[in-house]
Amino acid sequence: MKDGNLNNSSKKSFINKIDNSILKSRLYKREEDIRGAYFRDITAIIHSYPFRRLKHKTQVFFSPKNDHICTRIEHVLHVATISATICRALNLDSDLAWAISVGHDLGHAPFGHVGEEIISKITKIKPFHHEHYSLYLVDNLINYGKGLNLTYAVRDGIAKHCGEKFEKFIEPDFEIFRKKDGFEPKIIDPSEIKDLNHYPATYEGCVVWMSDKIAYVGRDLEDALQLKIIKESQIPDIIKKELGIKNNEIIDKFVNDIINTSKKEGKISFSDKMFDLFLKLKNFNYNFIYKSKILNDYFNYFERVLKILFEYLCEIFDKYKNNYDKYKTETNFLAIRFGDFIRKMETFYSSGKHLTFYDNKHTNIAPVVDYITGMTDDYALECIYEIMIPKKFEFKFDEFLLEE
Repeated sequence: MKDGNLNNSSKKSFINKIDNSILKSRLYKREEDIRGAYFRDITAIIHSYPFRRLKHKTQVFFSPKNDHICTRIEHVLHVATISATICRALNLDSDLAWAISVGHDLGHAPFGHVGEEIISKITKIKPFHHEHYSLYLVDNLINYGKGLNLTYAVRDGIAKHCGEKFEKFIEPDFEIFRKKDGFEPKIIDPSEIKDLNHYPATYEGCVVWMSDKIAYVGRDLEDALQLKIIKESQIPDIIKKELGIKNNEIIDKFVNDIINTSKKEGKISFSDKMFDLFLKLKNFNYNFIYKSKILNDYFNYFERVLKILFEYLCEIFDKYKNNYDKYKTETNFLAIRFGDFIRKMETFYSSGKHLTFYDNKHTNIAPVVDYITGMTDDYALECIYEIMIPKKFEFKFDEFLLEE
C-alpha cells in the first residue's frame, strides 16, 4: 500500500451514529479490561475451537495437497488485514474490523459454499446462510452453549457480511431501533435478522463487507492458476493489464482505490473504473473457476458424504437421545464423539436457545446439523470411514489372527 494513502487526512469523516454504549454492549454484562472491548472479542474468537478448525475447511479448492493453496483460515486473515488497512486510512476502528473479520466465516460447513448448499438441501433448512449460522455459533454453540458474549457491533458485522452481493458503494444502516407492540423503541438484535438484505450498523462492518470480496477474487484467481484449473491466456487482457494476476497486486489496487474514493465520496466505495474491473474479474472467476467442471464434479460426491453422515446421526440420535452410554454400542468413534457432544450440550438444547436459529419443525435435527456443520473437510471424510469400516471392526481381525 502507498504510505500516502495511510497518512493523508480524510476529506470526509466517517462517524458511526449509533452510541458506543450500544455498539460495545454485550448479551451479558462484563467488566472490560486493558484490551478494550473489540480487541477482547478478537482474542475470544481466535482462541475458540471453530476458529482453529478453519485451517482444515475449504475456501474454494477442496483439500489441497499444495500448502500454498488458500484455506478458510487464510481467507479470514486476508479479510482482517485488508479491512484493518482501510480502517486505519479512514480513521476507523481497526480492532472492530479485525474482530468482525476473524469471526465472519466461523459458521461455514465442510466443503465450503457447496457444503452449505448441500446441508440446506438435505435438512430442508432454507435458506441456510452461513452468515446467520456464524452468529448463532458465537452467541450459543461455542463453550458448550455459553457462547463468546461478543459486542453488539461485532455480532452485527458477522451477521451482515454477505460476500455474494456486489455493490459499488455501501453505507451503514443506522436504524437499529423499532417499536415493540406499540411501546418504547427496542434495539433490533442481530439474531433477529433472517435474510441478507441488511447492511451493517457500522462503517467498520461495511469495510469488512467490501474486504471480504477483495480478499477472495484475487486469491482464487492465483490459486486456480497454481492448480492449472485455468491458463493465463484465458484471463481477459484488461484484467492482466489493469489489475495483474498476482493476489498482492490485485489487493493493492482495490484497497488503494477504496481508500481514495471513500475519502472523496463519504461512503465505502470503489471508483467507477475499479468497480467495473472488479465485476470483470468476479465474472471471470464465476464462469471459469467456481462453475468449472473440476469443481462441480465434486458436488455429488460431497452430497453423498454429508447425506450419509446426516442420516446416520439422525438415526442414532432418534434411537438413543440422551442415553449417552448407548452411543458406545455403535462400535465406532463417530457415534462415541457425537454422544459426548450431546452430553455436553444437553442443557443448551433443553433450554430452547437453539431456536434462535432453528424453527420448531427443525428442532429435533438441530444437534445433528450443529455437529456436522462444525466438521472439517478431513474429519467428515474420516467419519464416513468410521461408519463403513469402524476401527473396532478392524481390531476384531487382529483378535482372530492372535487366536490362531
